[in-house]
Amino acid sequence: MPVIDVAAALVFREGKLLITQRHADDHLGGLWEFPGGKREPNETFPACLIRELREELGIEVDVGELVESLTHAYPEKTVHLKFYRCRWKQHEPQPLGCRAFQWVMAAELKDYAFPAADARLLEMLRRDRAIWEQA
Repeated sequence: MPVIDVAAALVFREGKLLITQRHADDHLGGLWEFPGGKREPNETFPACLIRELREELGIEVDVGELVESLTHAYPEKTVHLKFYRCRWKQHEPQPLGCRAFQWVMAAELKDYAFPAADARLLEMLRRDRAIWEQA
């Protein structure tokens, strides 16, 4: 089974977190996720995030510390996810490579359906206010 490296961003702004919705015809279509994507060969995870957020949302970010790293097996593939705190620098998000985006507060995360791989991180985000306050 293939293992895919994925970089995902926790982009905070004014007490809210940026999430994106997958296109309906994508793997896990319609679900919400943290913006990011597949790492290219010989690309670092931070470089992947900078590229993916530019392509997916048209925004510029500074990549900060690694918040969570996990591996999740789906029936058809395994993903190795690294979630990084990112600081939004410029440009307003646009849904260039995603169906939609939303800025949400911690209490609103429960209102969105996310892939199973994000469950541990979502629980951390709901439980640990310090993550939100450092933003």
